[in-house]
Amino acid sequence: MEYIGATGIPVTFDNVPIFDDIDFHFILSFAIDADPSANPQNGKFSPYWEPSLTPESVAAIKAQHPNVKALASLSGWSLDNIVLRWRNPPDPNLWISNAFSTLQDLVNKYHLDGIDVDYENFPRHGSNFAFCIGELITLLKNQSVISVATIAPYYSTVLPYLELFHGYGKVIDFVNYQFYTDKVTTPEAYLKRFEIRAKEFGSAKLLPSYEVNGRGIQGDAFFEALSLLDENGFDVNGVMIFSADASLSNDFLFETKSQQFLLNSTPS
Repeated sequence: MEYIGATGIPVTFDNVPIFDDIDFHFILSFAIDADPSANPQNGKFSPYWEPSLTPESVAAIKAQHPNVKALASLSGWSLDNIVLRWRNPPDPNLWISNAFSTLQDLVNKYHLDGIDVDYENFPRHGSNFAFCIGELITLLKNQSVISVATIAPYYSTVLPYLELFHGYGKVIDFVNYQFYTDKVTTPEAYLKRFEIRAKEFGSAKLLPSYEVNGRGIQGDAFFEALSLLDENGFDVNGVMIFSADASLSNDFLFETKSQQFLLNSTPS
């Protein structure tokens, strides 16, 4: 899982090394239900990822690498430094309808295979997030608009995402938990944190994650952590990396090493 296009750096899919024997998911960052001034649009999503990630380039990388899928990540943290929030729609069914139709348009235009859910700020006193997002994913899958759906909780959004996962886990394929926000820096601490999240979300769909030049565990310690997960009975089914934009500066070292690790650890 590779987030791409969130920072304004002119990154392209062709920059990223892709191994043929692995499922590679690009997560375009972000599709947001807001106008350019960050005013909420009640479920009407528009693309705000790097303009170099064109519909033609998505089609080209998928044609070149049949193992590639492309997803649109919903929301993210901010839009032009304005913090984005989940706002409880007064009419959830209208929000779901708007989201379905605009995301269907995005899927068709950009040759997408799925969505990633990355709302990161919530009301203090409850929300209808789980219902709206769960019903949206269910509808998108039932209508064969998408084939993949992932969610991206972090430490302070565990509760709304747990509600979503427990209610709609059957239509959620992977949990891209942002372990780097936990700011653990050693393999042993990473293992303990993974064990906690695996008890909450289950281990089968939970992916370890890494932020390039960022927070949390860094460098070779991350791969030591992956080995430690393996040694402690966890099947490392994939890796989430944030992001391709940052990896331009180091020739995609962590994308290369992560794919090598996953291929070498796959049971024969």
